[in-house]
Amino acid sequence: MAEITAADMAAQVGSVWRSDWIVLDQAMIDAFADATGDRQFIHVDPEAAAATPFGGTIAHGFLLLSLMPRLAAASDQPRIAGARMQVNYGGNRTRFLTPVRSGARIRGRFTLLAMEEKRSGQWQQTTEYAVEVDGSDKPALVAEWISQFFT
Repeated sequence: MAEITAADMAAQVGSVWRSDWIVLDQAMIDAFADATGDRQFIHVDPEAAAATPFGGTIAHGFLLLSLMPRLAAASDQPRIAGARMQVNYGGNRTRFLTPVRSGARIRGRFTLLAMEEKRSGQWQQTTEYAVEVDGSDKPALVAEWISQFFT
């Protein structure tokens, strides 16, 4: 994966990067349900979920949000050279727009909205993160996320 300086990344505002596709399978949904205690039937009971308008189990919205680091690592977005640490700072907005059925292929789309140096060696990056679903024109999730890098 390519590395660029934080200053060079700032010049890339408006750029879009995508991850590889991954399959969001029932085992991943079940593991997330176990980790969070969110065992609502629409996520973990295929038979009961089949009787809903979803037609089967769907991923948790927070599972889609939590996949951001995995999908970012699998994207073609350059990494920040010399970054000693990256931390999540928070989000400005998050919207769960459409359900994702178990077994669907998803990928992350990352649009750089801002990259600014807050103080020497501390950079703040704002990225729009969207989860694209194979075969759908509408993303499942759109979130504006803020990270900080320390170089």
